[in-house]
Amino acid sequence: MIDFFESGEESLKPVSVNTRDEFFHSQYDFEIDFADVKGQENIKRALEIAAAGGHNAILIGPPGAGKTMLAKRLPTILPPLSLQEALETTKIHSVAGKLPENSTLVSKRPFRSPHHTISDVALVGGGGIPQPGEISLAHNGVLFLDELPEFKRTVLEVMRQPMEERRVTISRAKVAVDFPASFMLIASMNPCPCGYYNHPDRECTCQPGTVQKYLNKVSGPLLDRIDLHVEVTPVAFSELSAIKQQEHSSSIRERVIKAREIQAERYQPHPGIYCNAQMSSKMLKEICVINTAAQNLLKVAMEKLNLSARAYDRILKVSRTVADLSQSEDIKVEHLAEAIQYRSLDREGWGG
Repeated sequence: MIDFFESGEESLKPVSVNTRDEFFHSQYDFEIDFADVKGQENIKRALEIAAAGGHNAILIGPPGAGKTMLAKRLPTILPPLSLQEALETTKIHSVAGKLPENSTLVSKRPFRSPHHTISDVALVGGGGIPQPGEISLAHNGVLFLDELPEFKRTVLEVMRQPMEERRVTISRAKVAVDFPASFMLIASMNPCPCGYYNHPDRECTCQPGTVQKYLNKVSGPLLDRIDLHVEVTPVAFSELSAIKQQEHSSSIRERVIKAREIQAERYQPHPGIYCNAQMSSKMLKEICVINTAAQNLLKVAMEKLNLSARAYDRILKVSRTVADLSQSEDIKVEHLAEAIQYRSLDREGWGG
């Protein structure tokens, strides 16, 4: 620089920044990874299915089993934001004053984890001058509700309509504002107040009926909107101490992206539908056709496991996603069988 001013002989090279390359590179820059998680292969598989189909999920298990650790890693396997999605997300965070410092564009899918003391307004949005709430800040990303039964029932109930419509309308005397709210809900909870119901080694100390009362804090209509019920068990010492290379998030993400590409092509004739979780009941009859063997399996499962009627559509949607991950055009018996195991809370009498 000094030589340039003194003699003028040195030439300065202009700095070139490719903003698109910077944007796409930053999408894959995560500090956490699924490779950090020892064991829990069945939970990783469930979250892979959730990511591939855009399904809501709830993780049920004792304290310290890894529910929060696994949920926080879900964004690392989701498809990267498109430029349009990044602009939408950035607008919402900018309006709420939540843009990270020195950041101009949100390049990663949001992960919002509000505390269970949150108010209705803080969750869905509102105020004298309407502001987006947590469900809008999670738009195009993940809303994680840790210890779901500890949230106020009114807070959980106000989420039902936005989850269905994927937007929330805030009405005031002089203005009505629509905020987008297309998010994946991931919840976690203990199976009972003491946390050790169904634990392989520790005995539950809750009184009879307490477990079911605890589960009833989460309403049926909200559970109706959760596709995957995943039971999380503690990791054995042998797995924790084993020196074994775990699968990285990047490998799982590649499978998720391929499944999402199949769904994007499938739903081209259906505006506003982008993944299997968004299918209507009418579309199920066209897209989730199963053969006689699969129908018989589903019938037996409904009867033997005492599954509720609301489980039927959810099982078909999840089985369609499992088939997409397998690059299969048809839903096979094994795809349906895997989907059936993710309906724990629909079993009559689960929890005593």
